[in-house]
Amino acid sequence: MSHIQAYRSAILHCIADPAEVGVDAAVEYFADGLLVVEDGHVVACGEASALLVDLADGVEVQELPNSLLTPGFIDTHIHFPQVGVIASYGEQLLDWLNNYTFPAEGHFHDKQHASDMAELFLQELLRNGTTTALVFGTVHKVSVEAFFEQAEKHNLRMIAGKVMMDRHAPDFLTDTPESSYADSKELIERWHQRGRLLYAVTPRFAPTSSDEQLSEAGRLLREYPDVYLHTHLSENHAECAWVQELFPQCSGYLDVYDHFGLLRPRAVFAHGIHLQEAEFKRLAETDSAISFCPTSNLFLGSGLFNLSEAERHGVRVGMGTDVGGGTSFSMLQTLNEGYKVQQLRGHKVHPYKSLYLATLGGARALQLDDRIGSFRVGNEADFVVLDLHATPLMKYRMAQTRSIEEQLFVLTILGDDRAIRATYAAGQCVHQRDAA
Repeated sequence: MSHIQAYRSAILHCIADPAEVGVDAAVEYFADGLLVVEDGHVVACGEASALLVDLADGVEVQELPNSLLTPGFIDTHIHFPQVGVIASYGEQLLDWLNNYTFPAEGHFHDKQHASDMAELFLQELLRNGTTTALVFGTVHKVSVEAFFEQAEKHNLRMIAGKVMMDRHAPDFLTDTPESSYADSKELIERWHQRGRLLYAVTPRFAPTSSDEQLSEAGRLLREYPDVYLHTHLSENHAECAWVQELFPQCSGYLDVYDHFGLLRPRAVFAHGIHLQEAEFKRLAETDSAISFCPTSNLFLGSGLFNLSEAERHGVRVGMGTDVGGGTSFSMLQTLNEGYKVQQLRGHKVHPYKSLYLATLGGARALQLDDRIGSFRVGNEADFVVLDLHATPLMKYRMAQTRSIEEQLFVLTILGDDRAIRATYAAGQCVHQRDAA
């Protein structure tokens, strides 16, 4: 028997990229809206006055005053084993990996530790309104098994993969080309497309994989063409120089991945800060995507992502928190820092563009916009209830606003986990903020 739920609130979602169609044509906004969900999918979204007339008898309407309903946030780059090193002091990328990240990831050979951390990680995502994430595990196969097991319990749309890393890392964190292929293959066959779970082939970044291992990553993508590719690209100047030393036969960082057949739809490259114009063009040609990770890029001193150049070339872009190099699970805080990064580049990001990047843009980067990222009829009902009065300051500031654009901007600048009243995945409440 079908289960129907209805939620009455102000509702806002993106239907296109503001950079392509203009800000006014990019969103649908209903000041008094109704979202109707049946068996975990959206069956209607629009003006409450129109939809209430046809709502089936007996369906309870949940009233959500002083709230804004949006699609669930989508995090296109994050590391679940790095929760324990978030807010670690004083390093840039390569030293940060050696001094903080690698020691922390060494503990994930233990299945119980990995399970405990996966549950903590998922609860933090949901507490911050994030319903889908593209997630790094560690080199250990059990780390990904533990993550998928916990995500499955909550029926979440999650994508994850085992790190492939056979050089330039501690011995306790390296595998081999052969073992990384075999472990990844087993994980794909067990978990990819199981419920709402998906798999990502995950070489950490070019310097920590040999030619042989990158070739095996390409082999996996050929054998399983609907899986993801998830790695890092052009994050740090020293990293870029190191890549050029290790791969002198390639014209640049992106060309390394291109050489091994890793550019394609469902390939997501985190950061992409120091790209050349030809690299933006190549990403667009191959329908590959970039994850913009502003809190991490600022915290590690990596640089300022060129969003306008990505837009000019038509490259798909989503937002990434990049915890633990990133400093917050909150997509609202990530959008806050993203706005400031673009200000420093002389590029003003409209509030609708920010919402797009965190929802439909992320879904498009992941090639999942036919399932998540908007309230299109038929989509999976992943959504967040944002509290416009979450703090005294926010309540006061909202009283001064005159449009939904202003309200949304205030949310992205002043908002954090306190602004998340509730989070829903496939129509089920998976986080409810304490009344206190």
